[in-house]
Amino acid sequence: MFVIALTYTASIEVLDGHLADHRAWLDQGIADGWLLLAGRREPRTGGILLARGTKADIQEKAATDPFVVNGAASFELIEFLPARAASVNLDTLLT
Repeated sequence: MFVIALTYTASIEVLDGHLADHRAWLDQGIADGWLLLAGRREPRTGGILLARGTKADIQEKAATDPFVVNGAASFELIEFLPARAASVNLDTLLT
């Protein structure tokens, strides 16, 4: 299981221009069986997604996020151990 940590590299106006495409991308990921377990978008800094799968598969999928494709965000994968899920605040993974 991995956290996909998005870091926005563009202004909020640019991000808002790709928001509908980003939401469609999330919906398609779920439909494709790429299991999105949780997600959050912070308007000025970034967002986090929790996904299950192999690192290679998740990295390949994350690279197709319209925010990333259009240069409005970059991403990092952080391994997230299920045993820690009940005790770890996702915010702490980004600090």
